[in-house]
Amino acid sequence: MEYMTASQASKKWGISQRRVQILCAEGRIPGVFKLGEAWAIPADKEKPEDKRRKDVNTNEQV
Repeated sequence: MEYMTASQASKKWGISQRRVQILCAEGRIPGVFKLGEAWAIPADKEKPEDKRRKDVNTNEQV
């Protein structure tokens, strides 16, 4: 299995490296693990949904 770093994932998903690190720490990306201080993220994983955003029309989280 191939892995990517938080920096590589941030470029692939169009979000900040810090946000990727937070998603990893919260367990929102299945299969991640830490190598020293770096996160190893499976290369085939997609960006998790952003639970911070709400649907404007229904006031529910998307």
